[in-house]
Amino acid sequence: MPRAVSGYRSLLRTPGAAAFFLTAAFGRIGIAMTGLGLVWLLHARTGSYGTAGLAAAGFALAEALVGPNLARLVDRFGQTRVLPLSLLAYGIASVGVLTATSAVPAVVAATCAGAVVPQLGALSGARWAHLLRATRSDELPTAFSLESLANATAFLVGPVLVTSLGALGDPAVASTIAVVLIVGGGGALAAQRRTAPPSAREHRARAGDAAGTGRRLWRPTFLLLALLNLAIGLYFGTMGLSVSAFATSHGTPGAAAPIVAASSLSGLLAGWLYGLRRHPTPARRQLVVTTAWLAGTALLLPLAPSAPWLAVAVVATEVAVPPTLVLLNVLTERAVHPIVLTQAFTWGNSASAAGSALAASLAGRAVDSWGASAALAQAPAAGLLLLTLALVLARTTRDRSAPPTEPESPPTTPEPAAPVAPPTPAE
Repeated sequence: MPRAVSGYRSLLRTPGAAAFFLTAAFGRIGIAMTGLGLVWLLHARTGSYGTAGLAAAGFALAEALVGPNLARLVDRFGQTRVLPLSLLAYGIASVGVLTATSAVPAVVAATCAGAVVPQLGALSGARWAHLLRATRSDELPTAFSLESLANATAFLVGPVLVTSLGALGDPAVASTIAVVLIVGGGGALAAQRRTAPPSAREHRARAGDAAGTGRRLWRPTFLLLALLNLAIGLYFGTMGLSVSAFATSHGTPGAAAPIVAASSLSGLLAGWLYGLRRHPTPARRQLVVTTAWLAGTALLLPLAPSAPWLAVAVVATEVAVPPTLVLLNVLTERAVHPIVLTQAFTWGNSASAAGSALAASLAGRAVDSWGASAALAQAPAAGLLLLTLALVLARTTRDRSAPPTEPESPPTTPEPAAPVAPPTPAE
């Protein structure tokens, strides 16, 4: 049976933890507002949804492709050095978006903003790993559950804020608030030096590592984890479009919002409950269980005859998603050297975003050609891919509860052992 832990409150009482977690969480609300905010803003400015969508796509694509390289700089030089420069560049690009009155400058500025937007989730996750790795590594799943809750909350609150502000007044207000939250949250995070993980150079100086130690990120275990993130992205992209298409095709378009809300709430509850317990089962085996649950319940999705049945199936499937995401972060932290951890987290996010974009495109074509149920069939396919990769990971890797320790000093000469009596002959 899993053992209870003292909970999120004691985790946040760790010196400096609440400060960096909350500032990163507020910044992530701004990131969650950005995509939809660009659509509202640029449609109002240019009158074209095509331009608005192109700008939002440029932002997302640049974030996915350039983000890992920015994270590489963070790992190399440290959060407190790179983050202020990233925020300055992001602020300048955002001003370009807010002041653009024609299509081309707006799309270019939005793409530049996506390239330099700070990966606040990865930065916060790296700080948790730095604080807990040495003496409290068994609490990392709880910390990553807390991060998952913050991320899910941001992507619930952010779009609602954008829609409300856009409907009530100037769409530029929502985008401005998003920029303020990102710059303010990121700036406050950069100012917190005590909890920042050491840069690669500082880490080598402290640990006495050789020049090349830990630089190799793309090892077989991490490749498997990246593919797992891609597969969970395939699930996200499928569900985001297929639920709306299903509700519309069954004559109940208003049912889409309640279904999405119910699935989000079930995911939040599942993530919260998972983080409250300390699980003795190795993480790689837990991942097999959660992905098996996701694959099994997702088989119900394309068989749903009505919106209420779909809602039940979606809620049941969504329960497995937050623990899966937490376990992927836990296994990533254990699979890579600390000096490339921010890159590893960011690559995971980029792989998930790529999978989501691909699945959304395929689901849209499936809806047009065969209907919404055919698009929903992509969800169990993504679940089966997740389960297969989790089984491969469980068979080819060895779980560990903490990173390798540094070499110990040479042992002292042992005292002579007491003589041992010869064994008696066996009867």
